Amino acid sequence: MLKKILGTVLCAAIAITALTGCAGSGKKKVGISMPTKDLQRWNQDGDYMKQKFEAAGYEVDLQYAANKVETQLSQVENMINSGCKVLVIAAVEGSSLGTALDKAAAKNIPVIAYDRLLMDNENVSYYATFDNYKVGTIQGQFVEEKLGLKDGKGPYNIEFTAGDPGDNNAGFFFAGAYDVLEPYFASGQLVCVSGQTDFDSVATPEWSTATAQSRAENIISSYYADGTVIDAWLCSNDSTAQGVVNAIDKLYDVSGGYPIVTGQDCDIVSVKNMIAGKQTMSVFKDTRTLAERTVTMATQILDGATVETNNTYDNNKKQVPSYLCDPVFADKDSIQKILIDSGYYSAEELGL
Repeated sequence: MLKKILGTVLCAAIAITALTGCAGSGKKKVGISMPTKDLQRWNQDGDYMKQKFEAAGYEVDLQYAANKVETQLSQVENMINSGCKVLVIAAVEGSSLGTALDKAAAKNIPVIAYDRLLMDNENVSYYATFDNYKVGTIQGQFVEEKLGLKDGKGPYNIEFTAGDPGDNNAGFFFAGAYDVLEPYFASGQLVCVSGQTDFDSVATPEWSTATAQSRAENIISSYYADGTVIDAWLCSNDSTAQGVVNAIDKLYDVSGGYPIVTGQDCDIVSVKNMIAGKQTMSVFKDTRTLAERTVTMATQILDGATVETNNTYDNNKKQVPSYLCDPVFADKDSIQKILIDSGYYSAEELGL
């Protein structure tokens, strides 16, 4: 009789756990899969999202995949099996999680692609991101303005460093910038001395600072060692910009000043480089805004409410309902207002 009672209690407990995703707590469980801890922004995104979900009453399973697809696949599958009711995934490589997405769909678990679109699978429920083409547009327009290209000035020399070819966003960043600048190549106002202007030539696997630096050193040694001036170097994000700045510091004569160097994410290292005059700007994507939007979308899903979106993105299998947040840019003159006054960083963190 005792065994029968215990068995009944155990079955009830299991049933409750299945419904809530968290035994004994009554809280629904959210799985957050981030690609790596190697880039500052993913640590900030993960931590901030975890805080917001927990404040909203959810249990959170936050995992980082060390930039390894197989690790992320295993972590996501564990989240599915552990009772998560919604998955938020920033993919290491956008097309490599199909198996996990299929398993999530089989258990009716919605998936929100976070900042990086999950590709080639129909089991992507929503996409939360920034307007990634606009990020590149902002970078291109910044170079356009600083060089006076609309006023007919030039010719100027420019090089490009783009992002990870496995990250769907990288193509949007590069295209947004290049579409602004392409007419000035046709007019002769811009020249890429290395000739490397297509995405495949300028891409940087894993957004690696070391890889970006090595390539930049090779370009400087091969094309600028004779004193040819580098007027601008358009980098898609801060980790690649840091590699380019390292190469410039090592091999290029900066007595006449640093080239215009763009970036994205406002990493602390790059903000300090802006303060020092080594990097010129960085597109600021306030991850607090994106995290809050993602928490809102997940809550709307779990409440059975209409999920607010403002766009769609094609992932090669479906038009994924999406919410795009707006990026802005920061430079040396706007660091105080955009980054410090908003509470994103303290003055002490930036050495001010």
